[in-house]
Amino acid sequence: MDIYQLRTFVAVAREGSITRASERVFLSQPAVSAHIKAIEDTLGITLFERTVRGMSLTSHGQLILVKAEQALGMHREVIDEATRIRGRLAGRLRLGASSSATTELTSRLLKEFSERHPEVNVSLQHCTSLDPVSSICNGDLDAGFYDEASEPNAELSTIETSRFEISLVASTGLVSAGEIPKPHCFGDVPWIYPTSNPCYAQAAESLFRQYNFRPKQVISVDHENVTRVLLAHGVGVGLLQEAAAREAQMCGDVTVVCSARKAVRVLYAQLASRAQDPLLYAVRAILSDLIGCSGTKQWLAEDALEHFQLGSRDPRTHQTSQSVSTVTC
Repeated sequence: MDIYQLRTFVAVAREGSITRASERVFLSQPAVSAHIKAIEDTLGITLFERTVRGMSLTSHGQLILVKAEQALGMHREVIDEATRIRGRLAGRLRLGASSSATTELTSRLLKEFSERHPEVNVSLQHCTSLDPVSSICNGDLDAGFYDEASEPNAELSTIETSRFEISLVASTGLVSAGEIPKPHCFGDVPWIYPTSNPCYAQAAESLFRQYNFRPKQVISVDHENVTRVLLAHGVGVGLLQEAAAREAQMCGDVTVVCSARKAVRVLYAQLASRAQDPLLYAVRAILSDLIGCSGTKQWLAEDALEHFQLGSRDPRTHQTSQSVSTVTC
């Protein structure tokens, strides 16, 4: 039984499906099944019950899962320690970003990181709004940027990188000169917004409740740019970030109807349990330089103090090597 078989076992346990686990670990379904069989043969116990709904852990499997995750954690710590001894930052950094994450900030972050740490392989996955959160929590991403309209997941440590408001806008041809109609007046035309993004979906639902109506048609898109293109072609009304709404109005493509939601935060997030990870410390240090966030600097100072109390070197000189695992987004 090797470390790769343990990773496969954990993936199947977390996904509850051979198919989804195979996508997560980049193996064929027969290979995943072979890994599970090999572990069961080695241990002499049944780890899963095969049902029509997928793979369900047995009571023995649940106990083994705890130990397997501990073993994978120790495996990563061994690699991290070996890299620290070698004295350089190396490995792989896996980042995710929702469509609302500031392109300029992520671009500058990647540029600075690659210049400071050329031996680290960095990947950036563009995701729907909450995909980075689930991927960070299940270990498929190391960190990411996402939209948050309420309170972050308790497992995460976050840094606010920016804020934006959401505006309701209408195709120019739908609004005549003079008074701008209320949102419920657009109930007969399509409403366009990314329904998979909770911030936009909540903004739309708030307007529906406030004005006591529901549109006859909703067109779900995966990116705000698609909304703007459709509105420019006179399709209906939609939700845009305030800055994009103003720009589109100046171009004559839309008319701003009203504010739909205020203060959506774009957050950088990572697992709180990885606060001492040198690779993620390096990311936070660069973010601190880029956004000048006093909260970020306080976070870094607290990390440095904890490292000092543990008798470690300056955490900025600590090195790590991330295990190369899969990214699903």
